[in-house]
Amino acid sequence: MLLVRAGCPREIPLIGKGWLLSMLLQGFTMRISSVGCDLVSLCLPPIDVPAPEQPELFLKKLQQCCTVFDFMDTLSDLKMKEYKRSTLNELVDYVMVSRGYLTEQAYPEVVKMVSYNIFRTLPPSDSNEFDPEEDEPTLEASWPHLQLVYEFFIRFLESQEFQPSIAKKYIDQKFVLQLLELFDSEDPRERDYLKTVLHRIYGKFLGLRAFIRKQINNIFLRFVYETEHFNGVAELLEILGSIINGFALPLKAEHKQFLVKVLIPLHTVRSLSLFHAQLAYCIVQFLEKDPTLTEPVIRGLLKFWPKTCSQKEVMFLGELEEILDVIEPTQFVKIQEPLFKQISRCVSSPHFQVAERALYYWNNEYIMSLIEENSSVILPIMFASLYRISKEHWNPAIVALVYNVLKAFMEMNSTLFDELTATYKSDRQREKKKEKEREELWKKLEDLELKRGLRSDGIIPT
Repeated sequence: MLLVRAGCPREIPLIGKGWLLSMLLQGFTMRISSVGCDLVSLCLPPIDVPAPEQPELFLKKLQQCCTVFDFMDTLSDLKMKEYKRSTLNELVDYVMVSRGYLTEQAYPEVVKMVSYNIFRTLPPSDSNEFDPEEDEPTLEASWPHLQLVYEFFIRFLESQEFQPSIAKKYIDQKFVLQLLELFDSEDPRERDYLKTVLHRIYGKFLGLRAFIRKQINNIFLRFVYETEHFNGVAELLEILGSIINGFALPLKAEHKQFLVKVLIPLHTVRSLSLFHAQLAYCIVQFLEKDPTLTEPVIRGLLKFWPKTCSQKEVMFLGELEEILDVIEPTQFVKIQEPLFKQISRCVSSPHFQVAERALYYWNNEYIMSLIEENSSVILPIMFASLYRISKEHWNPAIVALVYNVLKAFMEMNSTLFDELTATYKSDRQREKKKEKEREELWKKLEDLELKRGLRSDGIIPT
């Protein structure tokens, strides 16, 4: 990586002599003052020169922008930082409007300039206990330049003159690997640009598609089973949502395996809330492509259902509703029993938000139609929990929702409802009778123990 610092009277750190000589031969001028080396006279003209001269000037400006400055020192190289910012702006504008600039010689220079600027070791988090849900992210200090480099690269990839057949020599697997590593940046602005860049590369380079999917797969597996830390999961899932949408039918075995072995286990991590919306979207995209995947997906969610985190339960319930919105009736029949056993447990939850979210299913017309078609199976699973809650729950809002659900069930299948009501009351009476008998037995045992104690003390009980 290249670095230019002010205040270095005898040397230019990290800029090789060959590079400096090349600059001088290309018409750059350098003024070395008594306070140090200061590259203030990089006298390249604006790029609006006659058309035949523009490609060569474009290359020189790309080479110029390979210089990377230290933004941690806010007072150093101010003129040069501003000059580079201005040059990058000029390059962005140029690639948007110009034609004929993208010669074969430009491709390696573009990739080199981008690589010098964006590929770097990401700084460690300020705190080992960094919580992305609570703490403010560390923003990239060099963003004034970095943003323009990303803007330029995106315009370059989107250019009508862009030829993947030439670019693939330089935008290769190594480049993609380095790009994916940057998704761990704490700066959300950078991750947003990276998302666009990777999406464009995936679209343009057919030969890199399988490699990109494999590396994203590896990142997710490492995230789930080793580190539980990676800042760019949401952005990678957003890219995957578009990729999945473009999958050809029938789905390949590797795609189905990715769903079951990678996407479903992503639900287990503690930071699920940071990327759950994007994850749920990917799941639904898969099910819209292949409805037969519904059963393994729902069984996977039930397997990983959170036991101690109410917030995650609410997220799971929301995702399940999205899945049920696209489920086919034939697939619904396969999973209705385990599914509604879990929904019954959620309805009975003492945490009112969990119970409320589960009861909202009965406000969904499509889900209601599925329940009505299968009421003979679902009503017996749900009835006991609903009836008990209607009598015992502490939250009046939940009780009101339960009454509405019971009313809906009664209208769906009044005969079964009456049978279940009678059975429930009979079971409750038996339970009360057993409880009373248990209490009486304990009372007799206590009396016997008391009499035994009195005898041991020499007292004759009357």
